[in-house]
Amino acid sequence: MLELQRPEHPDISDEMWNQVDRIIDENRGQPGCIIAVLRKSQNAVGYLPAPLMDYISLGLNLPRSDVFGVASFYSLFSLEPKGRHVIKVCTGTACYVKGIREVISRISNQYKLSEGCTTADRCFSLESVRCLGACGLAPVMVIGEDVHGAVKADTVLDILLRYE
Repeated sequence: MLELQRPEHPDISDEMWNQVDRIIDENRGQPGCIIAVLRKSQNAVGYLPAPLMDYISLGLNLPRSDVFGVASFYSLFSLEPKGRHVIKVCTGTACYVKGIREVISRISNQYKLSEGCTTADRCFSLESVRCLGACGLAPVMVIGEDVHGAVKADTVLDILLRYE
């Protein structure tokens, strides 16, 4: 086990650092392991802040640019903190026609939340996606693992109250 100096970071607890250390130890020396290490580390911490990526690069003996390049290329990685509840709204054709823009507008106005951003209290993150594969439920949004269909601008805030 390689001993690395852990940087101070307000979002990363000692237990999270311990998880990251285990992830690095399990994957060190394995070619092509960076995606798996980043994914597991993001699961442990919630996102990939720069000090964490630097720590991973040192632990895997990889250039920082390689680690950052992979993390910034793939959309499954987040370099910014996410909310406890990620709201994914479908902006595909069926959902668009049935009023998803009004739903997004209502969410944005109520929570002062733009698409691709997170509320200041980190309760919600709002993401638009091209298709959720549930056109028959349009307009549709997913919060965590929960699918909500036939969402209307007049009812979306009631749905979100359940997650606050």
